Amino acid sequence: MLRNLLPKEYVFFDFFENHSVLTIKLIEIMLDILNNPAQLVEGAKEIKKIESQLDQIEVACVEALHRTFITPIERTEIYNLIKKMDSIANSMNGTLARMSLYEIDKVRPEAIEMVTIVYNCSKEIGDTVKLLRDMKHFEEIRRHCNVIRQFESEGDKLFKSAIKELFHEKDAVLIIKWKEIFDRIEKGIDRCQDVANIIEEVVIDNA
Repeated sequence: MLRNLLPKEYVFFDFFENHSVLTIKLIEIMLDILNNPAQLVEGAKEIKKIESQLDQIEVACVEALHRTFITPIERTEIYNLIKKMDSIANSMNGTLARMSLYEIDKVRPEAIEMVTIVYNCSKEIGDTVKLLRDMKHFEEIRRHCNVIRQFESEGDKLFKSAIKELFHEKDAVLIIKWKEIFDRIEKGIDRCQDVANIIEEVVIDNA
């Protein structure tokens, strides 16, 4: 009861929203690269800059947790949410790093489709974190979370289809390269669902 009467620090919602905006920008650049692999080197530099900004937001959020007495939602929820949000961008950056390492000059269409799903999920996450400031948006938040789960299910099917098609290739080295790239993208899709699950836990605990 006393906790509800004390002033709370709401800066954490700013961290979530700012992080989400940058993540969407990062994935937009990534899609541009996938549609034009010749942009890989320059695009990767821009993505590195954004990833650095995302890391700064994550660090600032965790540091704020250490010095804040009363938080608007549970500390573990804030920590887990910012960490999972950051892991989406990390997965995308890891994907591009492997493409660069393996000197990929022709992008398989399934990769573009899968990253598009990550992009759509990230936009849903962006819309959702804006609603977290007011738990009266409970039903709308849950609707966004369900949409993300539907995207994840679609991504899972795409991943399996991509792997199946990949193993029709004759080049074993190409198979190994693209299997790792697909795995990385699929991990990003999974992290989107993790974020949706955490957000739903938050609204259930606080509604």
